[in-house]
Amino acid sequence: MSEAFNSLLKVEYVYRHTFATRAEARIRIATWITDFYNARRLHSVCDYKSPSRTPKP
Repeated sequence: MSEAFNSLLKVEYVYRHTFATRAEARIRIATWITDFYNARRLHSVCDYKSPSRTPKP
């Protein structure tokens, strides 16, 4: 699951932006994660439940 998230992060954000410093990259990526990534969105992998509401096995 983390590999899928990292892939999404790279394709949707990192590869589309240029960062002057590592500090800037960290701040902007953290902001993208909190603002853009929707943990409440329904996912087919989770039987159309949000990841935050999917019970752990």
